[in-house]
Amino acid sequence: MSKRAHTTELGSIACEELGELGAGKEGWLVDNPSLLCALDTHSLALANRSVIVVLGWAEPDSTRLKIRPELSPIAAEFVTAIEWLVFDEIRVVVAGTSSGSLLFFSLAGDLIHKQMVYPARIIRLRVRGTKRDLSHETSSEEVCVVMPGIVARFDGSDIQNMLHQWFQESQSQFWDPKPRKRSSDDFGRSYGKLPYQLWSVSKYGTCADAAITGIMPPPLMEIQSNEHYYCGIAVGEDAVISAFRLSEDKNRSLVGAILSKVVPATFSTIASLSKMIWRSDQTSPRKSDEKPQPFARASPLTCLKDFPRKGEKLTLSPSGTLAAITDSLGRILLLDTQALVIVRLWKGYRDASCLFMEMLAKKDTAASGSRYYEPTKSDYCLCLAIHAPRKGIVEIWQMRTGPRLRSFQCAKGSKLLQPTYRFGSSIASTYVPLEVFLLNGDSGQISVLNRTLN
Repeated sequence: MSKRAHTTELGSIACEELGELGAGKEGWLVDNPSLLCALDTHSLALANRSVIVVLGWAEPDSTRLKIRPELSPIAAEFVTAIEWLVFDEIRVVVAGTSSGSLLFFSLAGDLIHKQMVYPARIIRLRVRGTKRDLSHETSSEEVCVVMPGIVARFDGSDIQNMLHQWFQESQSQFWDPKPRKRSSDDFGRSYGKLPYQLWSVSKYGTCADAAITGIMPPPLMEIQSNEHYYCGIAVGEDAVISAFRLSEDKNRSLVGAILSKVVPATFSTIASLSKMIWRSDQTSPRKSDEKPQPFARASPLTCLKDFPRKGEKLTLSPSGTLAAITDSLGRILLLDTQALVIVRLWKGYRDASCLFMEMLAKKDTAASGSRYYEPTKSDYCLCLAIHAPRKGIVEIWQMRTGPRLRSFQCAKGSKLLQPTYRFGSSIASTYVPLEVFLLNGDSGQISVLNRTLN
């Protein structure tokens, strides 16, 4: 069967700007471990250690942009993670660094916000959410920052409020003949520090990847608690898989709540009085001197140790109920994140990458033969796309225990990508299924995997 039956070509990313990232050499997209990729609906962001290239692939004359972040030469800081954030009309690129900082950039290349999360290397940025519908009573949207043995969670609404404030200010400054320029020290202060939760998930060793799968019920002895608990999954060397109950730790006890309010106020009053008495002219501490945020409580639930197997990468389904985990022995584990059990196993897939997608696999869909029929969410089934570069193939398997629906050859130097989650309302005229794209780095062609079997 021809390749056209499995993918549909959409455009090309070939341009001069990619030369700085190594384009032009065979295998440049997959052979360089420092090269990062993030996909939006019609745009692609690529980054190496010191430069970010943003380009569109849908039209030949699409905007192309190079961003050179201001990184610390003393700490030998470099870019280690990249992702898109899309809020309706606002689209920004977020980069994580080796020093634990988040950098928010506009599509004009301007730095919007900079914030230190924790002094450790950021290895992954995850953007996901569950919108309120018949299967979910509440909506939850978040940005998860993964570091070795550490997980941080930013609420999507907090980031959205900050970006809306920036957007309004940028619109007003557009009409201002003398706009005020901000120094690099102002970033992160003008919009305030984004609140977030921070957990240590290193009880079973340093993790190579991690994710927050969603909200989970509280412990048996805390049923009446109003505190939120999240389920965290980590993969790594010592433990292939480990699971944790992540607590917000907002109201641990009545005494703790009182102390958390009284003690800071007391020290603040004493400090104010001392300044009045001694007329101290000392300046406030610099931003770089701020102490890291303390960890919230992370209670271990279970772990899987199977030496010498090591967990490598983790991919979540849209609902967070399934996770595909690749290990060092060439196996792919399908984990039920609610029951915390392995429900499926694939062997012989070394260096594989996985992404969940949705396909029209149901043949008995009512009115499916009509020209004007548009598929709904119930017409799609969840599948797992597996790219096995050593075999040079892409396979699509139906979840959870369904058959292999498709298998086709792909060019060497290709990479599977998926558009980032789009924040916003769940109200839409038509359902947009989860898609997977295939980027051929050597030719520059980007294609989408077809959603139908025929």
